[in-house]
Amino acid sequence: MKKLSGFLIVVLFAMVTVAAWGFANRPTSEPALPRVIHGFAFQPYQKDQDALTGEEPTVAQIDADLQLVAGTTRAVRTYSSIGTLGQIPALARKHGLKVMLGSWIDWDRERNDREIEATIRLANANRNVTRILVGNEVVLRGDLPVEDLIAHLDRVRAATRQPVSTAEPWHVWIRHPELAAHVDFIAVHMLPYWEGVEVEAAVGYVVAKLGEVRNAFPGKPIVIGEVGWPSEGRTRESAVATTANDALFLRRFLAYAEQQRLEYFVMEAFDQPWKAAAEGKVGAYWGVYDADRQQKFEFRAPIVRVPHWHVLAAASVLAAAFMLWLFYFHSHTLRNRGRSFLAIIVYATATLLVWTIYDFSQQYLTVGSVLVGAVLMVGMLGVVAVLFAEAHEWAEARWVTTHNRLLRPAKVADAELPRVSIHVPAYNEPPDMLIETLDSLAALDYPDFEVLVIDNNTRDESVWRPVEAHCAKLGARFRFFHVAPLDGFKAGALNFALRHTSPDAAVVAVIDADYVVRPEWLRDLAPAFANPRTGVVQAPQDYRDAAESAFKAMCHAEYRGFFHIGMVTRNERNAIIQHGTMTMVRRELLERIGWSEWCITEDAELGLRILDEGYETTYIARSYGRGLMPDTFLDFKKQRSRWAFGAMQILRRHFAALIHGRDTGLTPGQRYHFVAGWLPWLADGFNLLVNLAALVWSLVMVLFPRHIEPPLLLFSVLPLSLFLFKLVKLLHLYRARVGATFTQTIAAAIAGLGLSHTVGSAMLSGFVNKDRPFFRTPKRATRHAWLQSLAAAREEAVLMCGLWVAAFAVSSIPQMDGDNFGLVGSPDLTVWVTVLLVQSIPYAAAVFVSLVSSLQVRGDWIGEARDQVFDEAAAGFEPDADAVATSTTTLPVGMRSGNNGGALPATARLDSAK
Repeated sequence: MKKLSGFLIVVLFAMVTVAAWGFANRPTSEPALPRVIHGFAFQPYQKDQDALTGEEPTVAQIDADLQLVAGTTRAVRTYSSIGTLGQIPALARKHGLKVMLGSWIDWDRERNDREIEATIRLANANRNVTRILVGNEVVLRGDLPVEDLIAHLDRVRAATRQPVSTAEPWHVWIRHPELAAHVDFIAVHMLPYWEGVEVEAAVGYVVAKLGEVRNAFPGKPIVIGEVGWPSEGRTRESAVATTANDALFLRRFLAYAEQQRLEYFVMEAFDQPWKAAAEGKVGAYWGVYDADRQQKFEFRAPIVRVPHWHVLAAASVLAAAFMLWLFYFHSHTLRNRGRSFLAIIVYATATLLVWTIYDFSQQYLTVGSVLVGAVLMVGMLGVVAVLFAEAHEWAEARWVTTHNRLLRPAKVADAELPRVSIHVPAYNEPPDMLIETLDSLAALDYPDFEVLVIDNNTRDESVWRPVEAHCAKLGARFRFFHVAPLDGFKAGALNFALRHTSPDAAVVAVIDADYVVRPEWLRDLAPAFANPRTGVVQAPQDYRDAAESAFKAMCHAEYRGFFHIGMVTRNERNAIIQHGTMTMVRRELLERIGWSEWCITEDAELGLRILDEGYETTYIARSYGRGLMPDTFLDFKKQRSRWAFGAMQILRRHFAALIHGRDTGLTPGQRYHFVAGWLPWLADGFNLLVNLAALVWSLVMVLFPRHIEPPLLLFSVLPLSLFLFKLVKLLHLYRARVGATFTQTIAAAIAGLGLSHTVGSAMLSGFVNKDRPFFRTPKRATRHAWLQSLAAAREEAVLMCGLWVAAFAVSSIPQMDGDNFGLVGSPDLTVWVTVLLVQSIPYAAAVFVSLVSSLQVRGDWIGEARDQVFDEAAAGFEPDADAVATSTTTLPVGMRSGNNGGALPATARLDSAK
């Protein structure tokens, strides 16, 4: 039944996706393009030619282009009279075409003289030259004073018989009416795209502005020197550059122009890729024909926005269906609501991805644009991967029928319980804290256990001697070892303890030196080892000092979510992350494979190898012990940096097994969770590089606004969507799965975001470095003063300010009034500024948390959280009554305080958590 419902959901959303593509591309009937138009703006540069570097089309190429348009137009307009472009009038005469001859006028006065002389010569030599244009948008660009342009106009008028003018946009003519006395007609440009006019209103806008020009210059003939719409490029206010809008505007305008018998020149015959360097990307896409001389849109048939949309719709459906099959195949307990949720996310993302790839493929690509596009595409695929992992975890955390593998304690007779050896590694730990831990172990309600305390490399004898004496006081069960020197950090200490473990111990348990445990810890969990395939039994990390300060309350909120969400979903596929505290391991297995001393997250690495051996790992979402959190933001960062670097060590060492599945006993579900769980941390590393690149890109945009544009809108939308998606997920799952308050949710989010830079830096370091020293998290350290705390976030503060300055600078790029090359009203620019500001949020969070860590404010204001017991009722099925009853067990005195906090979903920060 589940398979059938999953299939129906896939089919249903496939139909919706195809319908959406079809609706967006429904045919639009518009007036047919006239079979012969009045004229084309004609520049015959080929796809690989660049006018800016002096390259020119050959005479043969010009002749071929004129032959192509000869049957569709009466005239062509040129822009220069020198070089091979000076051959156009004679070649056009051969094809029966009239010519509005142009001369290019700019700041180069010597070239201007050559252009004027050539224009006069060609006009007098070719009878098919019917009009002359001296300069193109010279006043708009500010290349020459108006007086100098007038002198050129007067010179040409005196030397030729044809009507003479200069070409400018309509508003330049209105502002400089003095030009009219020196021309025979008004050559006006009507390009509503540059003025941000919506395409539906564009023809009416042209008619209105044409009326203004007529009223300003009564009696003067008017020729529309350029009129058109681009097929690709930046959106400018309400003007969207698409092939469909290009077709729509031209077909409507030309119908009006033919009816009114207007003289006009369509901008332009052929796309000119070289113009992108001077005018921005949009400059390349004004042609009716593309750079390969292929017709870009239908001249008479109904307009379809994407003519081959059926292929794109099919690609979207196939890609989404494949991803959903992978999700559904491995999610047998997922409800239809969860399946539908995943279908919405996957189909929408697949459609956006297919559209982005299609849109990028329609552009004129250079080596540089291909390289930039490839980098952006890789980043986009990374964002999609993280989005899918987040969505999958959300669905499985919220909409499942049951959790089959969650451990529920069973009552077992004392005689059936295995002997447990508890290992407590310690280095330079405060003796009173460690003694408190040992007292909680002495109070365990368990018949047969031993405790080995391994103090490695502590130099101050006054630190470890009291612990040694306390172990002797507690009796024969407690054995103390002071070992110096001892290599291998924590793993070295644990391997030492393993060699000294009682021969009859069947299970090894490990806790950190700061943990106070519940009396029922071993009695509840040790029975799970009756299953000979059980390798690990894991209880959550938890903390008892959240009430001490607002900083610790935020940390506590950040820590807890992984154990309510990520570990619960991972447990269903036997893929939990083993932690170095509150963990229990089968002794025989541990002796065989040992703790890895090369890895600074030896616990997670051990758990992965145990899974590779084919053993079961079992998780219980209930707190059986609580430790102490870092006292400063700097220590908080160092701890997370160690976890992230250790994750990279594991990924590098076990890459073949995790990615390729070679020579491994790991199941696909286990490999998925380990890779998907670390994806957000890998994304933090990539994001750090992206932010540095964004700062450089923004700087170049500010320095060269005419040449460098913001990244494409689609490349910016996905990261922003992911940020919003994760925020909504966090708010939802905190309430539904953890029972956190709004304050706890915000506290967890800020603390987690504040670690983004730390995690990203550690992941990048892990790409190039194999190892680094183990950092022990100090306990009961002195709180830093505010200046010292702020110094702990100095890198984040610099990047935060850099992104803020970049956002301000980019938003303040001079918006040149009437300049066709500015970024006026570009949503791409607005979104880019938004991206810069959003990217600064994690850095601002780090600065905020660093300042909070210096404040002497108690953490009670965040609110008290219930005890950490998994609440299955929130998922729609009955909780285990005995488990709920057990959750109310009276805590030891040392564990009664600080029982507050929130939680953070796994993918937000702790997916790879240690």
